[in-house]
Amino acid sequence: QVQLVESGGGLVQAGGSLRLSCADSKTTFSFNSMAWYRQAPGKERERVAYIFTGDNTGYAHSVKGPFTISRDNAKNTIYLQMNSLTPADTAVYYCYAAHQYQTWWSQGTQVTVSS
Repeated sequence: QVQLVESGGGLVQAGGSLRLSCADSKTTFSFNSMAWYRQAPGKERERVAYIFTGDNTGYAHSVKGPFTISRDNAKNTIYLQMNSLTPADTAVYYCYAAHQYQTWWSQGTQVTVSS
């Protein structure tokens, strides 16, 4: 019943911006928490940012400032505004959601930042 769908990934030059979206309109409840993760080639997956129902947020140190996570609770949608992108931000970005004791993952979307 839950299917997280992402959009907004793609190719961008260094210094540019992208906004990722992740939504699941099928659920009638709001997820307790949602987050963005990313995994670059040859590296471990890391959590980029998270947001709870009460809009409490947190960020990885490497993206705090340039990246902003936001949430539309009514639509079970989260966004990741990515500014000042660098090649180090190149990765597959995943959307994560949790409710009570269940968790879900999106399929991931590629973000590539060129020099």
